[in-house]
Amino acid sequence: MAIDREIVEHYNSYDESQRLTGGFGNLECERTKELIQRYLPTPPATIMDIGGAGGVYSFWLASLGHNVHLIDIVPRHIEQARQASNEGPTELESIKVGDARNLDFPDEFADVVMMHGPLYHLTDRDDRLRALSEAKRVLRPSGRLLGFAITRYAGLIYGLTRGHVFDAEYLSMIREEVQTGLRKDAPSWTNTFISAYFHKPEELEEEVKEAGLIHEETLGVVGPAWLVPDLDASWADEKKRKTMIEVARMVEQESVLGPRIMIVGRKK
Repeated sequence: MAIDREIVEHYNSYDESQRLTGGFGNLECERTKELIQRYLPTPPATIMDIGGAGGVYSFWLASLGHNVHLIDIVPRHIEQARQASNEGPTELESIKVGDARNLDFPDEFADVVMMHGPLYHLTDRDDRLRALSEAKRVLRPSGRLLGFAITRYAGLIYGLTRGHVFDAEYLSMIREEVQTGLRKDAPSWTNTFISAYFHKPEELEEEVKEAGLIHEETLGVVGPAWLVPDLDASWADEKKRKTMIEVARMVEQESVLGPRIMIVGRKK
């Protein structure tokens, strides 16, 4: 499929393993772990990390005593995860190339399914529903989906903070995103997705429900905390770092205020 090739080509030219470094990456990673831990069963639980790239969260969860299966559509990510597994103290139950829309796992296999990239890389709604339905299929009764998406106005806010909105091509891309949620025709000078889908929180909730899952919560991951001046230096300062985390927690129920959201769905 064209979308599969596009995703693979993007991550072949961009090192996802470096994304969760620096001030913003560290803020996102710490808050993501905090939110995930609220919904984890007592270890050992069976967890599927779908679209988990090189396994940052997979290896962390395995270190907590869980049985983790990492699935990603990008072969480079799986190679990176296997190398990390060989070099590190923590092993995963399985590491494999796979498609969120057609998982090579049996029914009622997992206690928790985490879903990262599929919810924004799959620009067609039917594809996202297929992925969510597959998550439901492999979940055990009362198992939970922890799905991560990008909010509708993330590109607009980022473009404002960087001055990109004054570029005609970028502004044209943003107009499309704000109106439809679709990112396409990104300027060649940007280091961003070629295409993506950015959700409104209520749209994401509707998709989870349509896939047959019970919606429990939609939470903002970082909120507006990533907008502090000189983010890297602020994160390095322990007092400021604690304040940023507090701000993210303070407004997590207003998920539209930040660039990234987590939705919690439960299998009946």
